[in-house]
Amino acid sequence: MHSDVHLVLGEDEFLAERATAAILENASPAADLTRLPASEVTEGELAMATSPSLFAEEQIVIVTATEQAGKEPVEALLRVAVDPPSGLTLIIEHTGGGRQKAMVPKFAKVAQVHEVNPLRDNERHTWVSQEFRRHGQRPTPDVVAALLESVGSDLRELASAVDQLVADTEGELTVAGVRAYYSGVAEVSGFDIAEQAVTGRVDKALASTRRALQLGLSPVAVAAALAVKVGDIAKVYNTRGNPNQLARTLGMHPFAAKKAMQIARNWSGESVSEAVIIIAELDAAVKGQGGDERFALENAVRRIAELAR
Repeated sequence: MHSDVHLVLGEDEFLAERATAAILENASPAADLTRLPASEVTEGELAMATSPSLFAEEQIVIVTATEQAGKEPVEALLRVAVDPPSGLTLIIEHTGGGRQKAMVPKFAKVAQVHEVNPLRDNERHTWVSQEFRRHGQRPTPDVVAALLESVGSDLRELASAVDQLVADTEGELTVAGVRAYYSGVAEVSGFDIAEQAVTGRVDKALASTRRALQLGLSPVAVAAALAVKVGDIAKVYNTRGNPNQLARTLGMHPFAAKKAMQIARNWSGESVSEAVIIIAELDAAVKGQGGDERFALENAVRRIAELAR
């Protein structure tokens, strides 16, 4: 019999669950499973849980929230990790912070490390692409971008969205298909409105805004989408060169950087500055700091679309 020690290290709860589940999939289905919250466990309970059992040849012990544990249990846990009994799979979950931060390098020396840190914005696109590949799909970058724009940044929601889309879509995944799936009407996504605005399509942007509000889309969601699009233009304005290299420097996905660079060609420096001020005013309005938020949104969409022409 073998023994395995794993350190699931990082602050993203969903990725931590995923990593632990993957380890369990490779463990013996006949093994006894014990889950211990590190903040509550005593040294004696830990010793009992990790000792060879009379009833099962193999054991799995998951120790959660190790960063919150006391000094003695963590030192006892390290002793087990350094010299685990045969047949034990030990999974140590640790955010990397907390009062037991100093123990992380010691655990990392004796365990297989599975990093589960929150993703940066420019990593999320790749992660969603990999989610699709798990289902045997290879969507184009614009389809992945459309899903991110429609669903947001929460990984649990994105994983669920990929599952649903793949299950419910026959044939090739398209941007229009993603838009329709998540908004019911392709024209009412906040990011569609934002794109129409920053590309100078005044009438289309205003009509889409009114339709979105009729269908119950939150002014806050549209304002957030506008802020992202204007922010992207501000980032790439006055930059030249390879979008892939620029994207790394600016913390953007290459697809988003390339698209923003194309749009930014039609903007002047003065217009970019004015649009940033409009976004700040809109943000205050939709968060209840004065005025009719619906009027404020339409006015901001119109002004930004006029700046882009």
